Amino acid sequence: MSARAIWKGHLSIGDLGCAVALYSAVNASERTAFHIINRDTGNRVRREYADADTGRPVGKDDLVKGYDTSEGQTVILEPDEIREAVPESDKRLELATFVACDEIDTLYLERPYFLAPADRQSVEAYDLIRETMEAQNVAAIARTVLFRRVRSVLIRPQGEGLIATTLNYDYEVRDPAESFEGISKVKIETEMLDLAQHIIGTKMGEFDPGQYEDRYESALTELVKAKIAGRKPKKLPKRKAENVTSLLDALRKSAGNDAAKQKPKGKTQSSGATRQKKAG
Repeated sequence: MSARAIWKGHLSIGDLGCAVALYSAVNASERTAFHIINRDTGNRVRREYADADTGRPVGKDDLVKGYDTSEGQTVILEPDEIREAVPESDKRLELATFVACDEIDTLYLERPYFLAPADRQSVEAYDLIRETMEAQNVAAIARTVLFRRVRSVLIRPQGEGLIATTLNYDYEVRDPAESFEGISKVKIETEMLDLAQHIIGTKMGEFDPGQYEDRYESALTELVKAKIAGRKPKKLPKRKAENVTSLLDALRKSAGNDAAKQKPKGKTQSSGATRQKKAG
């Protein structure tokens, strides 16, 4: 089944532009989904809003949004007032600012989308924009209304297409100092640093998302299958706790384990035995 566009608009750089469509790059529907069930009847339950003070149910038409002020008052916002306050979308992604790809702070990346030509007539201009950005190794920042909110979007080339990633606003990203302020500077011994660098070097590889398993999702799937089959679910192996007396001992042990894994088993001995046999 072909992907379904969730937004359509116009991508442009100055007078150069093309029609584009936005597609979700993440599919959360593949995850195991559950319903809330009444254990006594086996029936699904539904959620209802109730007045916090009276306990009486509140109908959908009587629901409005409220904002609590610092003085303890609640400001009521009617649906029409909120709709009028939200900027109207002009369906345009104007590439006004370009930044080097290696200057992008990943803290601000929110959610990725695929940005593709919306029709055949837009392919040529789309490819020109993508190839120019790729040649200069740059990404573009644009602003538009998505999902009833003005959002900043980072657009960058990837493969034969463009990736559009919504960005967190500066006020939404917490100051790292709030979490790192308790970290004190310590002097690392040379041997410890060398061992740590060696361990990292033995584990270097390429990023392959396919090799990382969602163990939580796998465990839920196994649990559901076991319940259907009327058997006990398979238990995942637990990691054994290791007694380590110091950080340096842990590094030495880890480096030794990595060396043992990489050392060819039996090749040197077998080749020597063969030479002795031929000599005899």
